[in-house]
Amino acid sequence: MDKRTVSNEVLLEDAARLMEEGREVTFRPLGTSMLPFIRGGRDSVRLRKMPDVKVGDIILVRLSGPRYVLHRLIEKDGEKLTLMGDGNIRGTEHCTEADVMGTVTAIEKGRRVVKPGDGRWWRAIPLFFRRYFLAIYRRII
Repeated sequence: MDKRTVSNEVLLEDAARLMEEGREVTFRPLGTSMLPFIRGGRDSVRLRKMPDVKVGDIILVRLSGPRYVLHRLIEKDGEKLTLMGDGNIRGTEHCTEADVMGTVTAIEKGRRVVKPGDGRWWRAIPLFFRRYFLAIYRRII
């Protein structure tokens, strides 16, 4: 299989189109904002367009710019959504349900495929303590 590099905008817009058609897409995200659950550049995620999103879902959204983030939904107030990466200790993104491109349905960790949880226990840990856990985790991976 030939490998080629394409811009995020091209890749993710094609992925959004496929998900709108009811298909599932798989890609390998980059970055560390979803540690420890998704390791950028190593793990792959499977996404599908879902009829509704709920707090705890990991979602791909299109923000202004265009900028794309794959983060966990931490608060939902009607159509207004607040997102935060599991590997972040501050900073959130805000968008609407219309900005959601897809929801993670599975995470591929090598040959192992895991279903994403809602991160309830992780979200319950105060950000102050997460900082130390993430610092240690980043040093050992």
